[in-house]
Amino acid sequence: MTALHQHLQAKLEAAFAPIYLQLLNESDQHGTASDDSHYKLVLVSASFAGQRLLQRHRAVNKLLQEELAGAIHALALHLYSPDEWPLQQVPDSPACRGGSKLDN
Repeated sequence: MTALHQHLQAKLEAAFAPIYLQLLNESDQHGTASDDSHYKLVLVSASFAGQRLLQRHRAVNKLLQEELAGAIHALALHLYSPDEWPLQQVPDSPACRGGSKLDN
């Protein structure tokens, strides 16, 4: 686990007190294994109860805005309340279509 991965996980745990948290570094699936740029997050938290999907995404994006403006190129979010979690099947990440914000 890289330093960035540990940093992200600690921030998410502190902010959302998750019942379940899975943070996967999928950079190797995008031809960028060494740069920690692509992540998939599965997060189950009581703080998401009664919130719409957009509100949940905004909360995570706000928390990680510095990282999203820098090192992270892509972050797939799968955010659930405890009541929703047993009913969900987390989708697989799509195949990479190439490209990077570093390709200019």
